[in-house]
This record gives sequence, C-alpha cells and structure tokens, in this order.
Amino acid sequence: MTFKNILVPTDFGEADARALDMAIAIAAKFESHLTLLHANGIPSSAVSAYADGLVLPTEDMEELARKDLQAVVAGAKARYPSIEGVLASEEPFQAILDVAKSRDADLIVMGTHGRRGLARALIGSVAEKVVRLSPIPVLTVGRRENDKR
Repeated sequence: MTFKNILVPTDFGEADARALDMAIAIAAKFESHLTLLHANGIPSSAVSAYADGLVLPTEDMEELARKDLQAVVAGAKARYPSIEGVLASEEPFQAILDVAKSRDADLIVMGTHGRRGLARALIGSVAEKVVRLSPIPVLTVGRRENDKR
C-alpha cells in the first residue's frame, strides 16, 4: 500500500508533534503530500445549554491558531517540503473527516491525549470518533508515558 496524501490533525500538543514526526517519516518513504490541519471549532459538548449570552473571542482565537499553524508548517517544511497547512472552523472530529475527504487523503496520522475518566466523558475523544468513523486508515500516536498533561 502506498500513501499519496497524508492528513495530520494538530492541536499543537506533544502527541501531535510526535504524530507529525511519524507522518514525515512515512511521507518521506512514499513521497507523499502532507496536510497539517488545525480545527479551532469548539466542540458542541463543551458549550453548555445555559451559555446563551456567552461571547467567545473567535476572531482572536482564529488569528492565534493561524499563526501557530504557520509556525508548525514552516518548521516541518525545513524537514519535508511537501506540506501545507489548513485551518478549519468546525468541530475537530468533523473537520478531520471532511478535510480527509476533500484532500483525498489515504491515511490520517494523529496524536491522542489519553484522557480518562471525567475528562474523557466531558470532552470526548476526537481520535476515538475519527477512528470509528473514518473510511481510511488512522494511525494514532500517544503522548510519552512521562508526560502528565
């Protein structure tokens, strides 16, 4: 099996940096194109039904995400030139599935946070949803064991 287009979702955490390293190694072997995706949409599960008057600084959040994404892409380009960044404003798991389809990805390489218990119940697992719903292979990369975040 060869991989022409690899999608790498990121929230700029350590596990995602490790996933990008793995994706670059795979891409170099197959001469693949990499798409680094950051979805800055707020998961509906994180917004309370009582938050009608809640105002979020979405423009500021998007600008910060754009700058962070550009920095990661620039650093990755130094190691692997066939990479581009995409910023999406929808719920992360849906953005990953949508961008994978629109970019004709044949592999998703993503980091996992390894949340357990209440944090997982409240926030959910983006990686779990992607693994369950993706029609293409998903390679998950966990954080280092000594990372306590």
